[in-house]
Amino acid sequence: MKNILNRIFWFLSSQLGVDLIKLLSSIYRIPFFLKDYYNFKNKFTGKLVLKPCFHDRNEEGGVTKSEYFLQDLFVARLIYEANPLKHVDVGSRIDGFVSHVASFREIEVFDVRPITSFISGIIFKQADLMKGVSVSDQNLTGYCDSLSCLHALEHFGLGRYGDPLDPDGHVKGFSNMASLLKSGGTFYLSTPIGQERVEFNANRVFNPSAILSLAKDNYLQLKQMLVIDLNGQCNEVYANDDTLHSLATDSYNLCIFIFLKM
Repeated sequence: MKNILNRIFWFLSSQLGVDLIKLLSSIYRIPFFLKDYYNFKNKFTGKLVLKPCFHDRNEEGGVTKSEYFLQDLFVARLIYEANPLKHVDVGSRIDGFVSHVASFREIEVFDVRPITSFISGIIFKQADLMKGVSVSDQNLTGYCDSLSCLHALEHFGLGRYGDPLDPDGHVKGFSNMASLLKSGGTFYLSTPIGQERVEFNANRVFNPSAILSLAKDNYLQLKQMLVIDLNGQCNEVYANDDTLHSLATDSYNLCIFIFLKM
């Protein structure tokens, strides 16, 4: 029942723009706002325009427990330390991970959707990685020594971002991304893991063993594996049978896989 309610809430809030929790919270906070307004108005003589912000006073100073925040910061730090010759990203968050990396080095970004902005240090290229590793008829096999794809592979082939529908889109995308890497290169990949399923057309949730199998098929060796749970805790885990089985029976976690190209 809890999972059903969570899905209903997600659909109403993120897709229809109806956030019942925020609505009820706003109604609860109106008296506090009115009290502050009248107290301030009695001491202020200039022009006063109403623009209520009900929620900020009860929140922390910033979002630090989000899995996006944690993965973006962690992987960006790893790339800074590794200092590769060429880093390419596929589909990761522009206003998070990509901007982190662009603050200290150049980064190329491949995305199935067009990006028309010009930002110093970021080179945007439109590309569908399910179709191959060519951009503007240039074959990019062995193109880079460092590659990232954070919270993106799970969307391949589901049509959410205008990409072609393909039940095997993630398999093709993974293989083509692996082809971008030179021998000895590093691949930083994050995906949801847990009870394997497709939540159409939002995302997939992978059995972690399926990702490791794809890696093996594409000559990638696991170097490190980190799991971010629903409480925002990030822990390194070891890919033994017991751990993989436990992760595959959970409902949801985010896993950061770090692979080396053999």
